[in-house]
Amino acid sequence: LVSVLSSAIIVYRLPWTWKCSKLLMKFIHAGLNTIAMILAIVSMVAVFEYHNARNIPNMYSLHSWIGLTAVVFYSLQLFLGFAVFLLPFAPVPLRAALMPIHVYSGLTIFATVIATALMGITEKLIFSLKNPAYSASPPEATFVNCLGLLLVVFGALILWMASRSHWKRPPEENAKVLRPIGGTPEGAEAESTMTDGSNADKSDLRINSEAARKQNLKLDEAGQRSTM
Repeated sequence: LVSVLSSAIIVYRLPWTWKCSKLLMKFIHAGLNTIAMILAIVSMVAVFEYHNARNIPNMYSLHSWIGLTAVVFYSLQLFLGFAVFLLPFAPVPLRAALMPIHVYSGLTIFATVIATALMGITEKLIFSLKNPAYSASPPEATFVNCLGLLLVVFGALILWMASRSHWKRPPEENAKVLRPIGGTPEGAEAESTMTDGSNADKSDLRINSEAARKQNLKLDEAGQRSTM
C-alpha cells in the first residue's frame, strides 16, 4: 500500500515521465490511487475478520483509529480527484482553487499512512513477542525497528520530492501554440495588427489632406468667379 501510494504521488515528479502527455499521467495517477484504495479496503476487511475470528475487540487502539481515518479521507480524496481533475466537467477556476488543497491533503494522507504502518508493526511486535519480550530487543525486534526507520526515510524522501519545485513537471515541456492553419503567432498577429492600424491611419490622413486640398481649390475657384 505504501509503495503504490508513493508511486501515485511522484508519478508527475519523475523526469522521464515529463515527455508523456498530461492526460496519460492523470490516468496513471488515478489508476495507482485506485489500486491503493482497493488494497486498503482489502486489508481492513482482513483485519476485522481476523479480530472477529479470534474474539479480539475492534477499533480500540490508536493505530486502528488513525488507520480508519486515513481510509475515510483517502476515499474522499479519490472521489473528489475523479470528479474535479479527471472528468472534464469542472471549470478551470475550480480546479485551480482546489489543486493546492488536493496536493496538501494527499501528502497529509500519505504521512498518516506511514504513521499508521509504524504503529501497526510496533503493536504487532508487542503482542507477538513473549519469550523473549519486545523490551529485550530480540533479533526480530531489531529487524522490524530497522524496517520502521527505512519506512520513515522512504516517506521523508517521497515528501521531499513532492514538495520541491525543481521536481515539478514543467508546464512548457510539451506545450505547443495552437493556432489555425495558415495563422500567425500571437506576437506576430499583434504586430501585424498594429502595423495595419498605423498604415490605415496614414492612409486616412492622406485622404483627409487630399480632400482638404480639393476643398481649398474649389473655394479659390469660387472666389475668382465672384470677383470676375
